[in-house]
Amino acid sequence: MTSKELLYVEDALGHEQYYQTQFKEIASRLSDGELKNFTEQCASKHKEIFGNFYNLL
Repeated sequence: MTSKELLYVEDALGHEQYYQTQFKEIASRLSDGELKNFTEQCASKHKEIFGNFYNLL
């Protein structure tokens, strides 16, 4: 993997970590159960994507 490709993967990791954090924070503020469940699923999906990118390293 070239250094430029590594920078792309690191950038993607940062984005996925940010999205996961944001969805978790939003879910903690919601009172609607269905919407809260949806945002928690989004956080889980971004955690999974983060793991996939991390495994590229």
